[in-house]
This record gives sequence, C-alpha cells and structure tokens, in this order.
Amino acid sequence: MQSTRTFRDKIFLILKGLGMGAANKVPGVSGGVVAFVAGFYEEFIYSLQKINGKAFKLLINGRFKVCFQYINGRFLTLLFIGMMISYFSVSKILDYLIEHYQLYVWSVFFGMIIGSIYYISKDFKAWNFKTYAALVIGTILGISISFLDPAKENDNLWFVLFCGIISVSGMTLPGFSGSFILILLGNYVLLLVDSVNALYDSISDLVQGNWAFLKDPERVKMLKVLGVFTAGSVIGLVTFSHILNYILKHYKNITTASIIGFIVGSLGVVWPWKKTIYKMNNDSFILDSAGKKIIENYQRYVPELSTETFTAIGFVIFGILIVLALEIYGQKTRKING
Repeated sequence: MQSTRTFRDKIFLILKGLGMGAANKVPGVSGGVVAFVAGFYEEFIYSLQKINGKAFKLLINGRFKVCFQYINGRFLTLLFIGMMISYFSVSKILDYLIEHYQLYVWSVFFGMIIGSIYYISKDFKAWNFKTYAALVIGTILGISISFLDPAKENDNLWFVLFCGIISVSGMTLPGFSGSFILILLGNYVLLLVDSVNALYDSISDLVQGNWAFLKDPERVKMLKVLGVFTAGSVIGLVTFSHILNYILKHYKNITTASIIGFIVGSLGVVWPWKKTIYKMNNDSFILDSAGKKIIENYQRYVPELSTETFTAIGFVIFGILIVLALEIYGQKTRKING
C-alpha cells in the first residue's frame, strides 16, 4: 500500500470518493466498479479489513496515531470525505439530471459498465472450467436481481439495520448495486431520500439555533432510521471487506470471473431505454417527503432508430471513453508509484 501521497494524489483520491458516492446513489450502478476501474479496489478492501480487533485494541490503549496508520487511515479518510461531499452535492446534481435527461444519463452509465467489463476482462487470462462457471453464475445472479419485484417500505429498525448491511455491498462488490437492492427491499426512498432530507433539515435548524425539531416525532424517527442504517452500513462494510479480502487471497481468479459476471448481469438494470414505473395509489402517484414520485421498477424496451437514439448511443460511447480515461490515469499512477 502507498505510504506517501502527493497533494495531487490526495485531490484525486477525494474525486474518486466523489465518483464512488455518486455511483452508489444511482440504482443499477455500483461504487465498487469505480474502485475497480480507478485502480484502488484492492487497497480499499485491504484497508477496510484492517479495521479489526487489533485496531480497536490500539484505539482503546490510546495509540491513536498507530491505529490510524495501521488501518491506512489517510487513504480511507480522503475517500470517505469524497463520498460525503458527493452525498450532499454530486448526488443532488445526478438526481436533477436523471429527472430531466434520464435517457442520456443512463446511456453514460451503460457505456461505463461496458467499459468496466472490458477493463476487468482484458488482462484476465485464467479462463478454465471453474472461472467460466463463476462467470455464468455471476451473470445469472446479476440478471435475476435486475428483474425481482420490489417489496413494500419497512421502517422496522432491525430491517433497516439489515438494509444497511446489504446495501453497502455495492461499495465492496463491483456490479452489485446497493441502491437498486434498496429499491427491491422497498426502502430506497426511506433511507436515501427521506432520512437524508431529515438530517439536512436538522443541520439547517441547528445552524439557525432552532432545537424545536427534537420535539417532532417524525423527524426524530427519521434520524433514528438514518443512524441505524449508517450503523448497518459500517457493519456491512467491515464484514464484507474481511470476507472479500480472504476470497481475493485464496480464490482471486474465481472472484474476478464472478465480478465480471455480476457486472455483465447489471447491464439489464442500467439499460438506457426503459420506462420508469412509479408507485401509485388508485389513479394518483405516491410522493416521498420531498414531493417526488417514488420509483417502483423499470419497464425495458428496444428503441426505434431516431435522432434521440443515436444521441443516446453517442453518450454510451462517451461513457466507455470515461472508463478508458480512468484506465490510462490508473496506469500512469501505478508507473509513477511503482
């Protein structure tokens, strides 16, 4: 792992965190893919699995600096700063773009997924019966998840904890979209919209010196939900990182083949030409706390040839070029640091 980073490296690491955070917010896109393509996936998993018993022992004994170094704290801190900035900024921009330019946004993501498949598979030479089987199983699982029907919203705190543990897998497992899993579990709006809005409003109230929100049972409930979801995410992040670190060490080729399969399977989720199906009650749309229509699922279709379709294909190519640019940057970075 890198022991020193230049100021430029630190800025790029924050930007990578921005990319991961934005990707995690979009249903069908995996933050793990960003980490994989940008060349810091293994360091990310390695650093997370260092959050273990030894790290807590160092923390309890007051050896904060040693603990920080042990868990590769500078790397994780910069990355998570980027994710947090993304959560309250880039993801908001993405929400706007998806609402007004949905086809073109999905086209870019579709291109990025295709580029990711190329990036991961181009240097993978360990094809045999086991890796082909892993590829097929990963693809089938990815496709199966894409076409599951969503459940109903559930704010039970134990279920929210479970959602946090499962959804964060999108950060550690490329091709596995945590936000889409939340749609399937019925809690995407509750956990990534309503609870975040409650936090944002609460911070705004605190800045203005207004503590009245603490007497609002609905606001307090949403903050509890967000707290439990965050705790579940941390548990999931650390747990999955330990599992993946072990798997990568002992079954790297099979794991890589499975990841390629997952990403191939996720193409169904990010297929640009789809109609968004919103939740309805009788003949009216059900709205979230921000007044937006709640996504239930997607209905995919094959487009007709038109100017709009060719423009969308152009954005697909643009998405592929983004990944290729990231690959070139990653190669230059590895050469400099190697």
